[in-house]
Parts: sequence; C-alpha cells; structure tokens
Amino acid sequence: MSTMFGALNRFISRLDSESPSQSSRNGSPYGFQILRNKNLEIPIEPWYDFIIGINGRQVDNPDPNLFATEVRNCAGSSVSLVLWNAKGQRTRTLALPVPTPSPTLGITLQWTPLSVSEDVWHVLDVIPNSPADTAGLLPYGDYIVGTPEGNVHGESGLGELVEDYLHRSLRLYVYNHEYAVTRLVTLTPSRTWGGSGALGCVLGFGALHRLPVPMTEPIAGPGETLFETARFSNEERRPPSAQLPLQSPSLYPPPSSAMQPSDLLIPASMVCPQAPPSQPATSTTGGPPRVAKKPRAAAASNMAFDDYFREGEQKSKEEDFAPSTKKTAPPPPPPKSTKEPPPAKSPEPAAETQSEEDETKPAEIEAQTETADG
Repeated sequence: MSTMFGALNRFISRLDSESPSQSSRNGSPYGFQILRNKNLEIPIEPWYDFIIGINGRQVDNPDPNLFATEVRNCAGSSVSLVLWNAKGQRTRTLALPVPTPSPTLGITLQWTPLSVSEDVWHVLDVIPNSPADTAGLLPYGDYIVGTPEGNVHGESGLGELVEDYLHRSLRLYVYNHEYAVTRLVTLTPSRTWGGSGALGCVLGFGALHRLPVPMTEPIAGPGETLFETARFSNEERRPPSAQLPLQSPSLYPPPSSAMQPSDLLIPASMVCPQAPPSQPATSTTGGPPRVAKKPRAAAASNMAFDDYFREGEQKSKEEDFAPSTKKTAPPPPPPKSTKEPPPAKSPEPAAETQSEEDETKPAEIEAQTETADG
C-alpha cells in the first residue's frame, strides 16, 4: 500500500514540475508569504496566503521595497492583489483600499517559496495513551504545518526534529480541517511510553495529504477541479459552471409556454371505474342466445397463505405422531370366546428318554460287531 501511494505522489510531483503555466502559481515558485495581519478588516489569512501578483503584474522580485512602493502609489484608491492559498491550492483576486494618510496595508511579508506549503503531515491515527494522545492530536482532522523551533523540510524533516527533542518539550503548529483553526500543541516525544514510535501516531505525507479546501467553501461544480496542482500539462482549462452559457430556448422552453392538457401523460387509475351495464345485443342470425358468464369472486390474498400453513401444520403433526386435538371414541374391546382352551400337556421327564437312548446304543454296537465276525 505504501509503495502505491509513493508512486502516486511521485507521479503528481512530476506533473507539477512539467506544467510550465499553472493558474495556482502563475509560473512563479516564489511569493510573499503573509506572516502577520494587523488589519483585521482585510480578509487575508497569515501563513496560508501568498501574494503572487499585484495590479495585474506577477511578483518576481524579492525586494520588499518595490512592493511597498507599488502600494504607496495606489494611495487614495485600491490595490489589486493576487493571492494563492495553501488550503486547496487555489488563487483569488482581492481589491484592497489604500488610505491616504498612511498608505500601508498593515501586513508583514516574507519572500518564501510556495513549496513550503507541501511540508504538511496529516495525522491519520492516534494510539491511546501515547504522547500524541496526551497532547490532544485528533486523527484525520489534524495537520502538522510547522513548528516554532525552526524550519522543517521534506518527508524526513519532522522525524529528525522529533529525534532531536526526545524526552524534551516540542511545540508544533497544528491545523484542524473540521474547525478551521490553527493551534499550538506541546508534546514530549519518548520511546518508553509503552508503544511503537516516539509520538505514537500515524502520519501521512505527500500530494494525497495536502491541506484540503475549507469546509465553509461551496462544493465544486461539475467540470471544476478541486486541486489545481493536479491538472495535466496537456489539459485545457474549463470555464466554471457559473460561467457556462445558457441553453437555447428551443431545447428548454420557458415556464410561460405551458403545454396543453392533451399533451400530458395521465397515469391510469389504480381502481378501475365500474362500467355502465350494457344492453344485450340482438343477433341477426338464428341460434340460442349466449349466456352471460358469471363473474368469479376474487379470492382473498390471505386465503392461499392460510391453506399453505394449515397443510404444513397437518404434515408436521403426522410426522411427529402428535395426538389430535379432536376427541375420538376409544377402540372397542375384543369379543369374548365361548370355547374353553385345551388342557396343557405336561412334558415327559428328560432322564428316562436319555436312558432309553443309552440302552439302544450298546445293542446296535453289539449287532455291528457280530456281523463283522461272521
């Protein structure tokens, strides 16, 4: 399973590197990451928003003075910013008014590569009584996005940081997708807590575990892509569903042109109405008149089930030799015989019979001997 996910991550990364013009990054791998927003009226989210364009031009110079000069030139009017958000990897255009007395936006910027948004670890499972469980990490909804201890890059970056902080307090920035909040979590990695791993949680990394679109945003319509970075290099851009042209009136007539009742399909009634009695037709040819057939009474649907169960009950009683519930008369007694039984004969003694047999045997032996001598 891990091999399959690894191959898929490498395939998506190759698509990202091969596509020269992507709408999410406008061909620039760098931008001004917003670290702090002092003006709460500006709908800009720190850490997740990157400024990649200003007034219709791409930001390709890391000098913050040039950016500040462009903002001051728009004093008394508005400045147009192109923002790229790490949640869902989407872009949007924002027009902000620039006051005349102090032509600033009240934000703190840092020139940062957009690839830092890919260094995210998705919490897939948390083992009970582990350091991650004690710190309050939530499975599936939490994403580890950074740490105040330093920069963490690559899939093995978090593991190396955990090894350096064994048996010490480690602070992590954790973003929750379900509540759309980022909190600071403090935990103590250890290998003696009674389970596997120093944190006691399962983490996912790569293209399949990037920050998703917030749940407050509308669901993507048909033909729209959820992640712009997963677009193929040879795929053409599709207009959003809201910008699709309306269909021709000839295909879909407006509601004002109502159809006639005769054009509508009326389903048949479940109960057939009773037909009026018809007059018997007189036959022009001779012959006996036809006798009208008597309508058959429709048997109730439950009668068949009753007969079926009654027959099964009767068979069961016959097989089990169950006594019948009906009261039947006992069988009549046998008739009395008037003849007296013959008297029983007493057996002869066995000793006398045996002695007679013994006397005849020597006589036969003597007769055989005399015959042999003669």
